[in-house]
Amino acid sequence: MKQLAPLAADLPAPGLDAFGQDPWWVILLKAVFIFLILVLLTLFNIWFERRVVARMQHRVGPNVHGPFGLLQSLADGVKLALKEDIIPKAADKVVFLLAPVIAVVPAFVTWAVIPLGPTVNFFGHQTPLQLTDMPVAVLFMLAIASIGIYGIVLGGWSSGSTYSLLGGLRSSAQMISYEVAMGLALVAVFLYAGSMSTSEIVAAQDRLWFGLILLPSFVIYVISMVGETNRAPFDLPEAEGELVGGFHTEYSSLKFALFFLAEYINLATVSAIATTLFLGGWAAPWGIENVWEGANSGYWPLLWFFGKVFIFIFMFVWLRGSLPRMRYDQFMALGWKVLIPVSLAWIVAVATIRVISIEGNIDRTYLVAAIAVLLVLTIGLMFVGEKKAEEAPVEDSEEPHDAFAGGFPVPPMPAGGPVRGGAAPLTFATGRTTVTASAEENHE
Repeated sequence: MKQLAPLAADLPAPGLDAFGQDPWWVILLKAVFIFLILVLLTLFNIWFERRVVARMQHRVGPNVHGPFGLLQSLADGVKLALKEDIIPKAADKVVFLLAPVIAVVPAFVTWAVIPLGPTVNFFGHQTPLQLTDMPVAVLFMLAIASIGIYGIVLGGWSSGSTYSLLGGLRSSAQMISYEVAMGLALVAVFLYAGSMSTSEIVAAQDRLWFGLILLPSFVIYVISMVGETNRAPFDLPEAEGELVGGFHTEYSSLKFALFFLAEYINLATVSAIATTLFLGGWAAPWGIENVWEGANSGYWPLLWFFGKVFIFIFMFVWLRGSLPRMRYDQFMALGWKVLIPVSLAWIVAVATIRVISIEGNIDRTYLVAAIAVLLVLTIGLMFVGEKKAEEAPVEDSEEPHDAFAGGFPVPPMPAGGPVRGGAAPLTFATGRTTVTASAEENHE
């Protein structure tokens, strides 16, 4: 059997033993660099989104402050910081102030276990381009991401506003629903990589990226990460047409800026996780390593890593500029009735393939055929619409309708059915008659 050409040469995996050995100043510098990268990435992503959406809508976008308008995001941040800080009278002040912090801190912490590159010379010290790693690093990322939900829920609850409360409740239901699908999409990655360590998962993709091998998991994760970050077309917690501004309606100044910062960092976080688990992480794209031996050494992998991240960020912007917001019931049905069942079926299929690959007692031809039939049936069931319950015919009754039956004051319909056209003239007790414009036309 012909060996598949690798996407990259065997990647130099640092191993879990390489972490926890750095001096304190190296750890501190790594943490500071990650913080600076995320802040600058947020400023750039805001500018990038506005420019791309403007291009899609045949506008110019920000182009005044700095070269190509790159300083527009910085100017907006300074403006937010100088705005008046208002706390509603009905708000729970302590929780109201803590909620933005609870939302933004987990967004930074998640990057502690994301590998940005191999072992490099860092100010004379050999260290991996990763703050730390652990045997359950992916579970750590999912757990930290779940904490960010509390910031949004508490922010909506503590505002003392009905709109904010509804936005917070929507957000909690939405994030929990799509985190289930997201977690199930990652199970197949664990089965193939044999590890939950992010650095070892990257090293396991030295032959083929998991985004190609586990394509259904990749598609499910991409859909789930859009719902997880509350981005269009899944931005229902911030539905300005229904809830004014959602959970952050009552926030202003720096507190609103923290929610804004958390959203854009989460945007980069889920993109980095997708890159790490499905697109080979910091490894160079296919073919580059065969031409250039140093593509996966030194600081060059940072270029490949952030290049893949920006592909996902462009996809987020593209979706926002292209698709309208979904209805809430459609959105929840997509998560619970489509993504989760398909994820469960795919996990069973992947686990079966892995067991048979190890033991090798069953002919793979029949196995692949059975799994293909299972997937076709599962996808086919997704497109089968739910049959609407047939409404029983309403029998005409000559008895007068009691509008207050059951205790609900519903105005009765006119005796002759709905009124069409102009309203009838109004006659008051004094004998004075008000004639509408349509009545005048009919009279003429």
